[in-house]
This record gives sequence, structure tokens and C-alpha cells, in this order.
Amino acid sequence: MSLGFGRHYLAIPGPSVMPDRVLQAMHQAAPNIYEGALHEMVDGIIPDLKKVAKTSGEVAIYIANGHGTWEAALTNTLSRGDRVLALATGRFVVFWAIMAERLGIEVDLIDFGKSSSIDLNQVEDKLNADHEKSYQAVLVVQTDTASSVRNDIEALSECIRSTGHPALLMVDCMASLACDRFEMDSWGVDLMVAGSQKGLMTPPGLGFMYFNHRVIEARKRADLVTPYWDFLPRINPEVFYEYFYGTAPTHHLFGLREALNMIFEEGLDQIWARHAKLSQAIWSAFESWGEGSSIRLNIKEPQQRSHSVTSASMDPPHATELRRWTEHKAGVTLGIGLGMADPSDPAYHGFFRVAHMGHVNAHMTLGMLSVIDAGLKALNIPHGDGALEAASRIVSSA
Repeated sequence: MSLGFGRHYLAIPGPSVMPDRVLQAMHQAAPNIYEGALHEMVDGIIPDLKKVAKTSGEVAIYIANGHGTWEAALTNTLSRGDRVLALATGRFVVFWAIMAERLGIEVDLIDFGKSSSIDLNQVEDKLNADHEKSYQAVLVVQTDTASSVRNDIEALSECIRSTGHPALLMVDCMASLACDRFEMDSWGVDLMVAGSQKGLMTPPGLGFMYFNHRVIEARKRADLVTPYWDFLPRINPEVFYEYFYGTAPTHHLFGLREALNMIFEEGLDQIWARHAKLSQAIWSAFESWGEGSSIRLNIKEPQQRSHSVTSASMDPPHATELRRWTEHKAGVTLGIGLGMADPSDPAYHGFFRVAHMGHVNAHMTLGMLSVIDAGLKALNIPHGDGALEAASRIVSSA
């Protein structure tokens, strides 16, 4: 028998849970794209997007996913034959680096593995060894959605500045914007990319590239710029359609406007605190389940863990069995263990992820943990006791 009928809970790390208010805002007829209310709404969205990233710089909106914003970042700043330093702490910077190589960019990749954050000493050594200052950019993620590691971007920026290296700092915040603290200007980030479908609580399809004056200067010499990805008309359009290089993504914009309203109603500081507290509740549950069993959080050090997604493991094939039970028996979909093992490898079935980003609260989080706990019991998967009590104590201390 299944108890999964009713409102399903999607606990995967993007697309995230979409609020009813966002869905309702999108449920309207197509607007006039040539003048009027849509133009006025976009004029208000631009400054509000900047507030979320804590920047006075520029933001370009693309009809794209995160991979599209990666390409926008590379093509607007670099030329064929340029060098970049890529810092991998999971899966996604590796993909960004592969894209750069396909564009004719030379990539120097430091892989820190799948369960730890950046080693700043290695980064410092690498930059100091670049006597000709040939690296044009440093690529990094704040949160890697696969490993759930959270990198200290402020410390990385300070590290780069301490070496005197002029490389642009480019940060992927797809899984962290509006979930984890991010302060673009005060942290010295030159370029940041994000998307609509995670902390911004809007369906997939919008990509955002934020950047400062150093990026605008780099754009002047970049030979990879193409008409669609060029940010110049998007930030200073002569006519409205240039914001999007074509027809506006009208209903995504309706949803985004309402999501931004919700973000500012709650306040960024409160949002960051909420994500941090709910993350601690989840970690406490996993640590209890892990007592005397194979269940483990992927990131050992709490200060290196994301506040939007948690990657975990257990003896295979229990993770896949658990995911299938929670989805089909209880209506909760957990994330696969992305990039931790090849799907053809039996070890693949020992990894899974839990998302806690965007539109989540205490009862959603505690309910999801209760479903996991029930699944562990139903499947006779070895686990420690007291997980729900541990999570409840964290929530009750808020």
C-alpha cells in the first residue's frame, strides 16, 4: 500500500519547491511584450536581483540554465588561448572547465576531491607560481550541488588579493544564492552566475550573470563574445527585447517577481538563518542515524557543509532502495547521488542527497526526516536511534 497520495514533496536540489504564490503569479494570460506593465515589472526586477546578491554592479538575465550562464561568463571575458585556474570540489567546476576547454581556453584544474573544500594554501602556491600572471580567471562554486561542500568565497577572494594576482574571481552560486550568505561586493567577487530554480523558487529557465567593472573591461578584449551571450545590450538595452535578445520569458518573470517579493518580505538575514537552522536539524538526524551504522554525511566538517543541500551515503544498495521507498510509499522524492559513482558501479546505489533550499520550513523538514526514518525501519536498513528527537531539539532552539 502507498501512503504517497496527496501533495508530493520534492526534496531534490533543484528544481526546488515552488511556492503557491509563485505558481499563482504565473497563472495568467500572456502580456503585451511591447509596452506597459511587463516593462515596468522588469525595471523593478533588475535592482531587486542585485539586492539578493548584495551588489551595486550589473546583472544580465538569460533564458538559460546554469550551463548557459557558464558559457556567458566565459565568452564575455576570455579569448582563445587564455588560461584559467579551476578549483573543483565535486562535479560542477569540472563541467565548467570542460566547457572552457571546448571554447579553446587552457584550463589548469586543481581537484580537491568530492568531500572537502578548497585548500587555500594550494591556491596561493598556484597563483604565486604564475609569474607571468597568465591566469585570466579563477573558477569556483560556492556550493557544489553534488558533493554539498560549501567553499569560503570571502577567504578565497582574500587569498587571491594577497598574492597580487589580477585574475577575475568567477563564482557559481546556482545552489547557494538566497540560501547561504553571499555578499558579492564586500567579498570582492568579480562575476557570479546563478539560476531561477533553487533559492529563487522559480521554475528552471532563467540564468543570471552578475559582474563588476573589471568584467566590463575584460569584455573589451574578449574574442569569444557571440551575439546571444553578449551582456552589453542586456544591461543597457536600447529597446526592451534586448534584455533577453528576443521575446521575454514572460511567465518566468511573473514568477520571479513574486519570489523576490517573498524574499524581501522575510529578509535575507532571516532567510540565511532559517537555512542554517534547518540544515543543522538535518545534520543532527543523520549523525544520529550514523551511530553504529554505515550512514554518513559526505562533508565531515560542519563549517564546510552547504545550507541548501546535504549529500550522504550508506552501504549500497540501501540508498537507492530508500529513495524508491520514500517516493513511492510516502510521497517524498530524495535526490540521487550525483557524480559520486558511475551509475554502472554498484557503489552508485549507496549515495543520495537531501535538498533544503528555498521554500522550506520546519514542518517540511521534520516531515521529510520522519519519512526517511520510516523508510529506514520499513527496509530494515541499519541505523542509529534518536534522529527525530535530535532534529526536533535543533528546531525547538530557534
